[in-house]
Amino acid sequence: MKGYSVKREQSPVLPGSGATDYARYMRTEALLDLQRSPAEMIHRDELLFQVVHQSTELWLKLAAAEVTEASARVGADRLAEAEALLARATLAVRLVTDQLEMFRHLSPVDFQAMQPALGNGSGAESPGWRHTQAASRQLGRAFTACLVERAIPVERLCPADPADPVHRLAEAMVDWDEQVSLWRARHYQVALRVGGHAPAGTPGSAATMLAKLVGHRFFPDLWQARRHRAADDFGAARP
Repeated sequence: MKGYSVKREQSPVLPGSGATDYARYMRTEALLDLQRSPAEMIHRDELLFQVVHQSTELWLKLAAAEVTEASARVGADRLAEAEALLARATLAVRLVTDQLEMFRHLSPVDFQAMQPALGNGSGAESPGWRHTQAASRQLGRAFTACLVERAIPVERLCPADPADPVHRLAEAMVDWDEQVSLWRARHYQVALRVGGHAPAGTPGSAATMLAKLVGHRFFPDLWQARRHRAADDFGAARP
């Protein structure tokens, strides 16, 4: 027919299983087989629960890889590239935070019904989270070495010259730290809303540890530098 073309199906050329190259490259057969089958489930919302957590692990895998590479770029004095990588990692954790909204569709009653399927599993055992923590500590060490090499006192860092790559990287690190904290805070609220946990401070409450982590910072010196600089600027502005 004139003006109308049909895309011909092409035979896959990549190695692996799957009827198409998309399936082979994305490994969709393995990916979609990672969730428990309907016959294995004790509650249908296990699919929701697994999809959210498995996709979280993937996003954290990406975030940790970006932060690790950012550390390497800092060590190579390529600070603008490190800043861009941190922006990507920060977006990944924002997406992890946003998808927690799916748990609004999971009631405490349904969660309790499916909990036997989870065994003694805990989010604290997440490999993605452990790698993210390790990568963030590595970045902190790389940035400290960067400041020492340039003889820049950390307390004079934030904010000073937005055009300076050192200060821009420091701001990107604060953004990353803040987004991780927002994710922790949202996770804590989910634990209260869906998990039925007693609020932090209640003896034996599993939410107590989550609440403590909300206030944790990977780069406390940068946050303190911002407070000190703000106090100095305010004092200078007063008559």
